[in-house]
Amino acid sequence: MIEILYALLGLVGGYALGSIPFGLVLTRMAGLGDIRTIGSGNIGATNVLRTGRKDLAFLTLIGDAGKGAAAVFLFSYLSPFASIGAALGSVMGHLFPIWLGFKGGKGVATTLGVLVMVTPIAGILTCATWIVMALLFRISSLAALVAVAIAPFFAGIIYGEIYGVLTTVIAGLIWYKHAENIQRLLSGIEPKIGDKSKSGNMK
Repeated sequence: MIEILYALLGLVGGYALGSIPFGLVLTRMAGLGDIRTIGSGNIGATNVLRTGRKDLAFLTLIGDAGKGAAAVFLFSYLSPFASIGAALGSVMGHLFPIWLGFKGGKGVATTLGVLVMVTPIAGILTCATWIVMALLFRISSLAALVAVAIAPFFAGIIYGEIYGVLTTVIAGLIWYKHAENIQRLLSGIEPKIGDKSKSGNMK
């Protein structure tokens, strides 16, 4: 029973940290207005890059990945179940932040930060998969979809069933948020990395 309580505490705390919209905060501080009115309208690093500010995009990427990693790290002091709850909560916070009417980013950076902390080897392998796919096809959304689809196998085999289930749930959420990207991929019109049209996914 106590482990369930720890998991719920992690879920709530992780959600609070995950819902911090670094892309929105950084672009507003830089005088660029509301990032939600630019490009894809999302709050992540890919869309921030469309402002032409690579430095802000990099800081957004670090912030989004870091908040997921920080949530897992902080709640790991309570118990492994608390860290699992924090992992899921931080991704959900980024995808559905209450402060932004539950309209957040697509969660890839936050997911990678979470995986590196909660399942380090699986997280590194997932990051490597994203990098390889991005280099081969130069389509960020495709790289992300493939990477998170493979992540549950890495996590389940290396760390056990519960971590496989966790990453499966997270992967499902990421795929759900990428519905429009999937449609464009199937139509062959998904923009490549660096394209300033309405797409992107490191959010």
